[in-house]
Amino acid sequence: MNAARKELKQRYEQRKIVGGVFLIKSTQGGKTLLDATTDIRGSRNRFDFSQKTGSCTYMRLQEDWKKWGADSFVFEVLEEHEKGDAQTMEEFQSDISVLKDLWVEKFSMSGTES
Repeated sequence: MNAARKELKQRYEQRKIVGGVFLIKSTQGGKTLLDATTDIRGSRNRFDFSQKTGSCTYMRLQEDWKKWGADSFVFEVLEEHEKGDAQTMEEFQSDISVLKDLWVEKFSMSGTES
């Protein structure tokens, strides 16, 4: 393996893995989607791509997406969580799931749809 490829592989393995809880909401219709992911950056990129192409990948939002348009939706990170060095991916996924449950509870107490 050449040095450049080795360096790329090493950087990939040492990258920070950041997950979290996010909210996609319509500024027009008020519809919201609360979700969690182990890759917050990837989720943001998918949302941005969906907006650029006008295609909604979230079934729950499709009706409002068609009615109000892609530009009427915003992506908001509610909380981020970085994977610990000693943490397994399963442990990290569990942490993210707990975070989502906490946010679902918080929104249900405030009367916001999730």
